[in-house]
Amino acid sequence: MKTVQISLNSIDKVKSFVNDITKFDYDFDLVSGRYVIDAKSIMGIFSLDLSKPIDLNIHADTAVIDTILDALQAYICE
Repeated sequence: MKTVQISLNSIDKVKSFVNDITKFDYDFDLVSGRYVIDAKSIMGIFSLDLSKPIDLNIHADTAVIDTILDALQAYICE
């Protein structure tokens, strides 16, 4: 598992994030405080506080982590 911080601070960014992440056949969780939701659930994402960065847990094989991170580069906080 790999954890990165992402920023989803607009409706368009949330929609494109969900479209990008559903292309992968792995589990992704978003963690904000004590809430953990499925990152592929657009309704779940809107239930979180999107004004600050959110932790994204990527449950994938080590071999494909870099490919996933490249695809999600636009959302990752530096």
